[in-house]
Formats: sequence, C-alpha cells, structure tokens
Amino acid sequence: MQRKVFDRKVFNRKLVVITGGCAGIGRALAVRMAQAGARLVIFDLHQDALDGLVQHLADHHNADALGLCCDVSDAEAVQRAIALVVERYGGIDVLVNNAGITHRSPVANTSLAVFERVMAVNFYGALHCTQAALPSLISRGGQIIVLSSLSQYSPVPNRAAYNASKHALHGLFETLRCELRETDVNVMLVCPGYTATDLRKNVLVGDGSTAPTPALDIGRVASPQDVAEAIYQGALRRRGLLVLSNLDWKAQLLARCFPRLYQSLLLPRLLGGRTS
Repeated sequence: MQRKVFDRKVFNRKLVVITGGCAGIGRALAVRMAQAGARLVIFDLHQDALDGLVQHLADHHNADALGLCCDVSDAEAVQRAIALVVERYGGIDVLVNNAGITHRSPVANTSLAVFERVMAVNFYGALHCTQAALPSLISRGGQIIVLSSLSQYSPVPNRAAYNASKHALHGLFETLRCELRETDVNVMLVCPGYTATDLRKNVLVGDGSTAPTPALDIGRVASPQDVAEAIYQGALRRRGLLVLSNLDWKAQLLARCFPRLYQSLLLPRLLGGRTS
C-alpha cells in the first residue's frame, strides 16, 4: 500500500517562484500552490496580467503573492529579479521553470532567429533562473521543477526548435541532478502531453511572425488544472521524472522502438492529415 503523503504542511509558507505564471499550466500551478499555503512569486512579461493574478490569488486563496515583470531570456533581468526575491523573502524553496514559447514551421523554412528565440526562452530562460536561484535552493534543500514536453519521447513535426529546446532541458537538468546528488535539492522534469493552453494562439512561424495554429488531432487534451495537480502531487513526493501521457503508451513505444512505423501511422495525424 502506497504511503499517503500528508500535503497540508509540505508547502505551507514555502516560497515558490513560477516563471510564465500568468496563463495555462503556470497559472493553474500558482493556484494549486496557493491552496497549499505557499507564498508565491510569479514571473511574466505583462504587468497587467501579473497584477490581475496576484489580486485573484489574494481574493480567492488569501495568498501572499508577488508579480514581477521579467523576461527570463535576459540573464541580467533574471539576476535582479531573483536577488529581489531572496532579499524580500529570505530565500527560495521551489523554482518552477515553466516559461516557454513554441513555433510551427519545417526546418527548411525556419529562420535562425526563430531557433534562437525559442532556445532563448525555453532553454536559456530555465538556465538563467536556475543558476540565479541555485545557492538559495541548495541552502534550503529545495526543489527545481522543469516543464519539458512529451515531444522528448514522441517527436512532433514542424516543431524542431521547440523539440530541440526540450531535449536540451533534459540534458541540462539530468546533469544538474547528478551534480546535486550530495545536496538535498530535488530536480523534477515534467513531460506533459497535449494541454489546453494559450501557447498555440500566438505561435512563431518560420519568418519570425506569429499566427494561431490548430490543435493537433491526437490523444486526449488535458486541462491545465489536471496537469498542475499532477505536478503538485509529484512535487510532494519529490519525483525525478513525471511523464503525463495523453499519447498512449503504444504511441510512445512506436516512436522509440519503431520510428518508421510511428511515422507512417501517426505523422498524418500530427500533420493535420497531410502526408507531404
């Protein structure tokens, strides 16, 4: 019988920093952590959205929350923001690297600037935040939670920069986990499947402009609240890897062991019915 984790006290008054926290999974996780009594710092790009979320958390969850306008791709801005958090709250217990962007274009038609921008936010943004917060996390035996993607296991066409950024996150944070083995810091990589967020509403295309993109016709679409609850439960248990698959296990097995069969069976659906 699995031991029950009594969660009422685990995150009570802990300081949780969430990047990209004003929408989607980040917002849902902020609400879930507020329900558990955590103090919250939210990084996002839009001050109006931050102010609205902080007010919502205070009004509905009696939460102690701070919203900071911060571009995680800017290393100096991140250093300033993390320093402010540590000075104000005394330290950081949980860092959630959630900020991310995506794109939709084949490799041949994707500019270098798009690759660089996706990597700047998805990979370097997580690196900047982690390096800045690491001394505090080590001193407090904290947790680093990293939002990766199921594309780590089942590649998605026309998302090469996004997929590459998520593979890079695994390389970085699996290495960091090994380096921190003598500390009490836990590193949890989270690989959600398809989730109903606003990420696809302003997707980068090959020339660097933005456009909405249709949802992929594969698997069940999870809600941000479902994903946030799974992350919360994983954090309670200090998991190392959390794979939230709504691509069923057969699709993952095909992608790993039988890539050609995966391409012939699933690529038409991933490409919206197009095979060329």
